[in-house]
Amino acid sequence: MIEERVGTYSSGFGNEFASEAITGALPVGQNSPQHVPLGLYAEGISGTPFTAPRAENRRTWLYRQRPSADHRAYRRIDAKGLRSGPFTEVPPSPNRMRWDPLPLPSEPTDFIDGLHTMAGNGDPALHVGIAIHHYAVNRSMHGRAFFNADAEMLFVPEHGGLLIVTELGRLTLHPGEIAVVPRGIRFRVEVLDGTARGYVCENYGALLRLPELGPIGSNGLANARDFLTPVAAFEDAEPTEIVQKFAGGLWSTQLDRSPFDVVAWHGNYVPYKYDLARFHVIGTVSFDHPDPSIFTVLTSPSATPGTANLDFVIFPPRWLVAEHTFRPPWFHRNVMNEYMGLIEGSYDAKAGGFVPGGASLHNCHSAHGPDVASYEQAVAAELKPHKIENSLAFMLETCYVLAPTAFALATPSLQTDYDACWNGFTAAFP
Repeated sequence: MIEERVGTYSSGFGNEFASEAITGALPVGQNSPQHVPLGLYAEGISGTPFTAPRAENRRTWLYRQRPSADHRAYRRIDAKGLRSGPFTEVPPSPNRMRWDPLPLPSEPTDFIDGLHTMAGNGDPALHVGIAIHHYAVNRSMHGRAFFNADAEMLFVPEHGGLLIVTELGRLTLHPGEIAVVPRGIRFRVEVLDGTARGYVCENYGALLRLPELGPIGSNGLANARDFLTPVAAFEDAEPTEIVQKFAGGLWSTQLDRSPFDVVAWHGNYVPYKYDLARFHVIGTVSFDHPDPSIFTVLTSPSATPGTANLDFVIFPPRWLVAEHTFRPPWFHRNVMNEYMGLIEGSYDAKAGGFVPGGASLHNCHSAHGPDVASYEQAVAAELKPHKIENSLAFMLETCYVLAPTAFALATPSLQTDYDACWNGFTAAFP
């Protein structure tokens, strides 16, 4: 049983938060007193090196019933559908790829067992790159908890609600929302609607942050106040298997209690969620449409300024008003590498074949853009103000080439006829 203030969150991105499930549990004026209130144990968790610049430093102090160091040795376990960098199962491919949604499982499957890795790059040991997974589950994590020592995890649900129970509190997540659980934070995923499906991106690199706004100014895109962090909650003890991802593999140990015994905490290294409907869309009011970077929600920078280890970009409902302009996304060959998913509705550059729960991969300089049907509809359209509704797509964009996994190339969900959507374009003149 979890004791919490149901539905209560703290707001803000990168804030210094403080929360206690029992009044007086937080020490006053210091982090680690000789005698912690209520006989709790003080424990720090860091998300950046101690010497990181103050503006980028992330750490949280936890006050818990038992220290997390109290556990037996871990043993390696089967990772099942989960894969990790370096991605060497199959060579990277310049071919364009697209997948139908993964089927929902028929056997009892929780979040850990329901992960299937589709593509990735980099190496978690070097803190560079990403891994992209799809999940399809029909069972809550009973008596199990998970934490990722390799990466922070970005959740993008497409079907069904989730309850993510973390050491710092609970996050309720539905399609149209996203959540991020930091590296090292323990959590449990419960299924709220019987079945659930969606996407997870592991970010091995620099922590996700809000993008700089530049000439846009001080407002727009994702606003810091709309990000929500849970309040402290703790639960009664029950035996729990702890599964951790470390250096690409899965490792397990057994506790005689619940790991979710944090009564109070303070810091800025926290899980959070965000409602994508609150994204303030920027667009043209004259002609042409700007680069898709204006749809960036969160970014993880690389060592090269202006170049992302990971950008999380969305294409939400919005008005199109540009004059003399081809309004869908244009044909292009990108120096970056793109993995797209669809949460709801349809995508305005693909009239068919790209459905909610599906995905596509376009590696660097792979030519892509609207299919024939979408192109013909766009060039024939009357250019009056038009609102794109019932549509929510997203893109995971990275400067490093994405290598598909053997599973991604073998699953029946892979569309073998994707290239055909560009067949039928006629020459501009003989």
